[in-house]
Amino acid sequence: MSENAPEMPAELLRLRNSIDNIDAALVHLLAERFKCTQQVGRLKAEHHLPPADPAREDRQIARLRALADEAGLDPVFAEKFLNFIIAEVIHHHERIASGDE
Repeated sequence: MSENAPEMPAELLRLRNSIDNIDAALVHLLAERFKCTQQVGRLKAEHHLPPADPAREDRQIARLRALADEAGLDPVFAEKFLNFIIAEVIHHHERIASGDE
């Protein structure tokens, strides 16, 4: 830190460290999730199933919205986050089905 920079409060540093740890955990959890969805994509391709499953996606969104609400997280944000993940999973499944992956 430069001489003119204000000293960071210990509580701010502690909170930022916690955020960094949570971010690392999220990355690892997402990596594990995508390992599972890659296996699902291969199974779907083997059994000639479509990459997307709208009924399951709807159930998952409803479930995640309820979990978010219970946890004090904005359900709209949780749905947007899950929709982003679902779109990426479908993209992976399409690539697997076409033989690109």
